[in-house]
Amino acid sequence: MLSALIGGRHHAPHHCLGLRREDGHALLRAWLPGARTAFVEPGAHRMRRIDAHGLFEWDIAGEELPGDYRLRWIGPRGDEHSARDPYAFAPELDRDELDRFNAGVHRRAWRLLGAHVLERRGVAGTRFAVWAPNAERVSVVGDFNGWNGRRHPMTARGSSGVWELFVPDVAPGTLYKFEVRHRDSGQVLLKTDPYGRAFEQRPGTAARVVAPSGYRWRDAAWMACRPDWAHAPMAVYEMHLGSWRRGEDGGFLGYAEIAEALVRHLAGSGFTHVELLPVTEHPLDDSWGYQSTGFFAPTSRHGTPDAFRAFVDTLHGHGLGVILDWVPGHFPRDDWALAQFDGTALYEHADPQRAATPHWGSLKFNLARHEVRSFLISSALYWLQEFHLDGLRVDAVASMLYLDYGREAGGWIPNAHGGHEDLDAVAFLRDLNAAVQEECPRAAVVAEESSAWPGVTRPAWLGGLGFTMKWNMGWMHDTLAYFAHDPVHRRYHHDQLTFSRMYAFEENFVLPLSHDEVVHCKGSLLGKMPGDRWQRFANLRLLLAYLFTWPGKKLLFMGQEHAASSEWDFARALDWAEAAAPEHAGIRRLVDDLSRLYRERPALHRHDFDDAGFEWIDCHDALQSVVGYLRRGDGQTVAVALNFTPVPRHGYRIGLPAGGRYRELLNTDSRHYGGGDVGNGGAVEATPDAWMGRAWSASLTLPPLAALLLAPEARA
Repeated sequence: MLSALIGGRHHAPHHCLGLRREDGHALLRAWLPGARTAFVEPGAHRMRRIDAHGLFEWDIAGEELPGDYRLRWIGPRGDEHSARDPYAFAPELDRDELDRFNAGVHRRAWRLLGAHVLERRGVAGTRFAVWAPNAERVSVVGDFNGWNGRRHPMTARGSSGVWELFVPDVAPGTLYKFEVRHRDSGQVLLKTDPYGRAFEQRPGTAARVVAPSGYRWRDAAWMACRPDWAHAPMAVYEMHLGSWRRGEDGGFLGYAEIAEALVRHLAGSGFTHVELLPVTEHPLDDSWGYQSTGFFAPTSRHGTPDAFRAFVDTLHGHGLGVILDWVPGHFPRDDWALAQFDGTALYEHADPQRAATPHWGSLKFNLARHEVRSFLISSALYWLQEFHLDGLRVDAVASMLYLDYGREAGGWIPNAHGGHEDLDAVAFLRDLNAAVQEECPRAAVVAEESSAWPGVTRPAWLGGLGFTMKWNMGWMHDTLAYFAHDPVHRRYHHDQLTFSRMYAFEENFVLPLSHDEVVHCKGSLLGKMPGDRWQRFANLRLLLAYLFTWPGKKLLFMGQEHAASSEWDFARALDWAEAAAPEHAGIRRLVDDLSRLYRERPALHRHDFDDAGFEWIDCHDALQSVVGYLRRGDGQTVAVALNFTPVPRHGYRIGLPAGGRYRELLNTDSRHYGGGDVGNGGAVEATPDAWMGRAWSASLTLPPLAALLLAPEARA
């Protein structure tokens, strides 16, 4: 047993170190690699050196050992050290908790594993725990022991695969990793903590011990009355913290600075939520956060975990929910992180035909493994509970659902039924959504799912996956493809505009104009629009009106609210000088007005997910590229007419649900937004002239490349 300890291979050092009784007498055994001499304090009891590597003993011989003893030793260069003995504190993790973790049903595994500052017998320190079932030996290393893996070997907790050690006097702020020796190969790995709750600044990769949060939340009213996502308006401002704004020196802003500026920026608009590209810790800026190595840690680029709590709290205080982009589909191959964590494929699949994600060169989680499910579901709940987030957007769900995603024929193995569905992923996603609904019932879980998988937002008991919402990628692709056509050709592609009505209510959809559409040489939204400069801005105004009036929740990526000319570059801030230019400022005013109308008018949001809130006026006028529809809710009606050509349509008649005067709520061609001010003088009159199958109709002037929103005036 002692030879295994000396050789760096012992799996249970508590069994041979610390205060113990052997052969009928009490002794204290200490492991102090490199020490020349050692003493027990108080009393300066000299210990007997029993080997050349640093093993010492003190025969107590009837003397009473103080409960709070310390070890003092002289190092090889005469340097003196003093510390409490970590092996005076037996492992304490609860067996039932470990069993739940191993069974894949532990929803708060961050309380079990990782580094936790606590007191034991009045002694302050940090308890470390890590899952590494195929390791022969695991040690915690850090600032406190010179990163020496021989100093603090941990004890394996039976068959759980979890290793544990309490190290006295290790305080918050300490950097640490785990040194893992593989059972068969003897390979020694240096790994960061999968459950680390804070990390050092890149390029460093060590986890940092954090104290229990003392943050005092001020958002009790918000948390108690969070909006009902199904029927309330939801207009999401998607953003990347590192490139929204930068400091004067070009460096990253802190969470507090971003929150203050963001609240000012969105004040007066109708945006209801902010969605953050991943802030889970990640080593490479270029990944935008999608290659996460810290599933329980807000990135240190902008501050501490409590600073991120204050960021969320500030936004809640100004009526803004916060959604996090969360990535359970894959993780990077960095050798200091999750990959081959204990020398084996632990978090990832061992089978190479399932291990990798060809699109991103990263590794897929083995969702059949119970402990991985505990890890990921705990991560999801950690963000929702510890940081009061209002929802998660789950990235790349299609890559999880299909065994053949991104793979050539013959490069994948069918499931037990011969299909290409990943049954482990289906079970995991259902468990994830059930856990969120049970633990955080007002939080939303939104799927970025790009296939036609049925029932993504339907409950599991109906065969669905249980998500609350799904990004409508079909709407996004068809809409942008339609707008890319020169208006003279749009008549031949009218179905790209109208087809999405056929499936608009099959799922609970979010309509995304997201970051993915303005990167990697795709150009900005403004750059995607055809025609001269005037037409590009007019087309963009029309697109934005279509977004905010079509059924579904809304999402707009940062910069699109002021028609950014350049595609998004994660390495630099948005061009805020351009945002102040007249044409761009006009787009910003339009987005503010559209989002406010969407938020304030139940007709535009109450029935985003069911057809009670939508009715065509006319969808067949491909020749003139005009469509019209009604939105309804809470007894209100809004009529929408869209002209997708640069030709003004004078005397264009549309059917309306009732007679009387209709006020122009919004005209995207208004000079207020940078348009030509073609319109109807602010109102039109519906007369009893049957048209388009309705008893009432009105003759309109449809502005070029523009949208009109009309609402009946209240009768006296």
